[in-house]
Parts: sequence; C-alpha cells; structure tokens
Amino acid sequence: MEKEALLYEKLDGSVKCGLCAHRCKINDGMRGICGVRENRKGVLYTLVYSKAIASHVDPIEKKPFFHFYPGSYSFSIATAGCNFRCRHCQNSEISQLTKHTKRIAGEFLPPEEVVKLAKEEGTRGISYTYTEPTIFFEYAYDTAKLARKENLYNNFVTNGYMTAEALNMINPYLDAANVDVKAFTEKFYKDICGASLEPVLESIKLMKKSGIWVEVTTLVIPTLNDSDDEFLQIAEFIKGVDPGIPWHVSRFHPDYELINLPMTPTETLNKARKIGLEAGLRYVYTGNIPGDSGENTYCYNCGKMLIKRLGFSVIENKIKDSKCYNCGANIDGVGL
Repeated sequence: MEKEALLYEKLDGSVKCGLCAHRCKINDGMRGICGVRENRKGVLYTLVYSKAIASHVDPIEKKPFFHFYPGSYSFSIATAGCNFRCRHCQNSEISQLTKHTKRIAGEFLPPEEVVKLAKEEGTRGISYTYTEPTIFFEYAYDTAKLARKENLYNNFVTNGYMTAEALNMINPYLDAANVDVKAFTEKFYKDICGASLEPVLESIKLMKKSGIWVEVTTLVIPTLNDSDDEFLQIAEFIKGVDPGIPWHVSRFHPDYELINLPMTPTETLNKARKIGLEAGLRYVYTGNIPGDSGENTYCYNCGKMLIKRLGFSVIENKIKDSKCYNCGANIDGVGL
C-alpha cells in the first residue's frame, strides 16, 4: 500500500523531504537516501506504509528500555529501509535491503491490525524498531494515534536523525525513545554511518524538552569509538541534558561490513560504565553480556540494588511508586 508522504515540499518537478536531517532533494522518478520515499511527478510517496517486514512480541528490556515499564512486553514492528548506512548494522538484511534492490519487501499489516495484535498478545504497548522508525513515519504515526486511544504506549528505537518537524508531529503520541549515540565524532558518523552527529544531539534535547522519556545507547566498537575521552564526552553530553537519562553501553559483535573487528571486551564496557557514573550519570548499563552486574538498576543515592536482571528478563523489582525501597529517593523513569 502506497501513500502520499508527510513533511515534504514541492519544488519545480523535484521535492524536498523534511522527514529526516538529510532533507533529501528528490528528482522525479527517484528515491531518497532511505530508499522508501519516491517522487512521482512532483508527489512524494512512502512505499512502506502498512508493509511490515518484521513483527514480534519482545520484552521492553530488549529495546533496550530499563526505566520504561520494566518487565513489560511490547509489540514490535519495522519496515524495510533506513536513512543510515551503518557498516556494523546488526539488522542489515532488512535495514539495507533498499540499498541493494528497489524491491520493497514486507507483508500487509495496517495500523488497525498492529493495534489489534498488540492487544491480543497482551502487550503494554508498541515499539517501532529493528530498522529506523523515522523512515516509516506515516505508518508509525497512524499506528501510534490508534494505540494511544487503546491506552497502549508508543516508543521509538531510533538513530535520532529525524527533523524537529517530524518530532513535533509525533510528540503527542510518542511516550519514549531509545536513541543511539553511535559515537561522539563527526568522522565516525560520516565514515561509518553516512550521516552526522549534531542532528542526533539536537533530537535528544528536543525529546527531553518535549516530555518524551529518553534512554541512550552506544554500541562500543573496538578501535572506532572506545576511547576513554569519547566515553566521557558522551556521558557529559547526556548529563548536560539530564543526569537521569539512562545510558546503555553495549557489546559489539562482528557483523555486516565490520566482520574484521573483535567483540568488545567486557573490561571496556565496565570502564565506560565507570566513566559514566563518575561523570554524574545516575544510571549506566552494560548490554549484550547477560549476567553482568551492570545489567541491574541501583539507587543512585544509597547504592541498593533495585531491579535485578538477567539478559532481557527482570528477576526482581524492588521499586515502589518510583521510589527506592531503602532510602525513598525518586527513581527516574515511567511506569516504575
């Protein structure tokens, strides 16, 4: 099902997309960088509306969200395509599909059916994830509006490269976002992702200002973004927005075009976590190393363990009414 796109400007035969920070100028018959928005005689169409390439029920911790309805499940959907070209993408078979072929893969799953399935599966909400939700914005937007009416939450797992216009449009229906801060250098973003850093940082600031719950994830890649200085820069940026934003530092494993690099050592992730906490962040988590103590939530005030996790499972949750059971400190989050 194809649908006229939102957020674009008609030019003289070409169009200018206003959905993500690339702001592609697209000539007649061509597509934007994402590969799923096409100019047809001066009208921009989304080619992935209601065309889900993935749909699953996942623990919310898998996204990862650790301070947003912990222990709940979300109905997760994605379409083909992405506005980044990350050389290490762990979902490249679907995110980069439109880079290699013009075929738009997926199965018909309209917004009404997504919401129906989310309720039938007993989930607490809907996650727009796996690929970049910004590129299937119209689909996510219509689904999110219906989900809100059914008292289901909505969250984006995103690279944060959307425009302020897109973010402001989805804001009334978007409860949370986990944003990748993939590195803290323009060189990394240009060479590894085909994008730039600054729009991502601006999105995080706007999300927080708009009342969207934010968590941040950094996939730590040996030799590319694993220096102490870069960890500190990311931590200080997050703290400058809000020290209560959780930061997830996750293990890289060789994938896609970066198969020549090793997995991230556990020691590197523990070091990043230590740097983040010492910088003043309240919650820093290690990811992709099940059983590590860095998976657990601790009170920033008294140090007591509040949520015990194993991988994506919550084993024990001692938070009551968003407060530490021991000292009564307010614990940042939603649905705690």
